[in-house]
Amino acid sequence: MVCSSYLKTVILQAGKYIQKVTRGLGQFASLRRSPKTISAVRFSSDRIFPSFRKMMVDTGAATNRGMATNNSPEKLDDGGYASGGWKSEDGKLSSGYSSFRGKRASMEDFYDVKTCKINGQTVCLFGIFDGHGGSRAAEYLKENLFKNLMNHPEFLTNTRLAISETYQQTDSDFLESGKDTFRDDGSTASTAVLVGNHLYVANVGDSRTVISKAGKAIPLSEDHKPNRSDERKRIENAGGVVMWAGTWRVGGVLAMSRAFGNRMLKQFVVAEPEIQELELDEEFELLVLASDGLWDVVPNEDAVSLALLEEEPESAARKLTETAFSRGSADNITCIVVRLYHELETKPQPETQTQTQSDTEMEPQAQTEPKTEPETETEAETKTEAQTETEPEATSKAQTETEPEATSKAQTETEPEARTGPEGQTETVTKSGPTDG
Repeated sequence: MVCSSYLKTVILQAGKYIQKVTRGLGQFASLRRSPKTISAVRFSSDRIFPSFRKMMVDTGAATNRGMATNNSPEKLDDGGYASGGWKSEDGKLSSGYSSFRGKRASMEDFYDVKTCKINGQTVCLFGIFDGHGGSRAAEYLKENLFKNLMNHPEFLTNTRLAISETYQQTDSDFLESGKDTFRDDGSTASTAVLVGNHLYVANVGDSRTVISKAGKAIPLSEDHKPNRSDERKRIENAGGVVMWAGTWRVGGVLAMSRAFGNRMLKQFVVAEPEIQELELDEEFELLVLASDGLWDVVPNEDAVSLALLEEEPESAARKLTETAFSRGSADNITCIVVRLYHELETKPQPETQTQTQSDTEMEPQAQTEPKTEPETETEAETKTEAQTETEPEATSKAQTETEPEATSKAQTETEPEARTGPEGQTETVTKSGPTDG
């Protein structure tokens, strides 16, 4: 009896279990036939891999829009493009920036434009920061590099030293801020600091700054590439290695020899900047700072020529970004164009020149009178003759001056015939006046 009742209970429970399994199989079969299955699967994957799905959507959006817009990235409205401009209060300086995500899935470029007065001295700072392995390092530089530089105690007295120390200290601060993370991202930095008319250009990495002088492009920084002979020697002396992996790379990993961040390669990839300085004069026209997304496809000379064609620096920056994108740049593209308006200082001169020119044009009439004053006695002859043309004797004398007697009279004033008439005496006095002396 006990066995039979236990067996019956087991059979009933098994039957209920079989029913549940059958019902579940039926629901699964219906789901397979329903189009909602795809959305249900996507929904669950979004909860599990939300960042992955966002990355895929951004990649597709960037690719599709990039092909559709061709070389007009400014039409994008998803945050992949930004541009703007700035002008100094005195009107002597203006700048424009343009930044485009391009064909990359994410934006790792940052830029910064700052101006201030320190002890009455106008200071302008422009920077391009190109991140790699993530955007955190580039964003950190945008937020801290110039702030740290302006707080340096010797910023105005020894600007070159202040830049060098600030670069390396900011790199140390960034590495310290991320010591508890496993991230190993980094960033380049190409900056231009203008203190009065003195320009300091500092560079770490493969971003670049170029200046235009009388229409000629002059690079103010040299890219830090591992295959640069001096950089390769420095890396190898520190125990590193430079090898080919699609391009020359430090340790076969990083395609630049200097950068902020990059903790794992810090022994070889330093953040010590190379600095160039010069005094600006009227021959310098504009500056172009850009990430390698521009310089990979646009030579220095082309960048300067295109920028000079545009009246406003923002338009010039936009033009350079569009040109790099249309030429096939596969990277983020960011650039800053700085216009140097020296003519504003000499703007009154053209007006004064035109006034002096107009004055000189009028002066000959006024100057002919004093110039002719010494000659008035010489010209008095013609005037006196013109005045006495009404007199018959003067008229006959003017008509007979071609005769030998009149000629000898003009040449030899000592002859008695030349002195007989009172009118003749008047003529000899006029001719023998200051013109002879």
